Amino acid sequence: MVGEVLDMLFGCWHKNYSFPITAKKGSTPQNEAARVTGTYVVCLDCGKEFPYDWSRMKVITAAPNEAETEELTSRANTGFVKVA
Repeated sequence: MVGEVLDMLFGCWHKNYSFPITAKKGSTPQNEAARVTGTYVVCLDCGKEFPYDWSRMKVITAAPNEAETEELTSRANTGFVKVA
């Protein structure tokens, strides 16, 4: 019970994630985490899902700003990385 209250207040603090899972091409992802980049990981301790960015090879924990979300979504849909 104490763990649930802390999770509600501070979010997941665990670092034990699953291997990144990518949604099938052409399908609409069913969970919110996969909608950001098309790929997500799951915390193996509490079950919370997080978006994952393959190009940066890291979990996205904070809500990305609107421009970054568009870039990540377009990158996930095309498979190409935008070079700036």
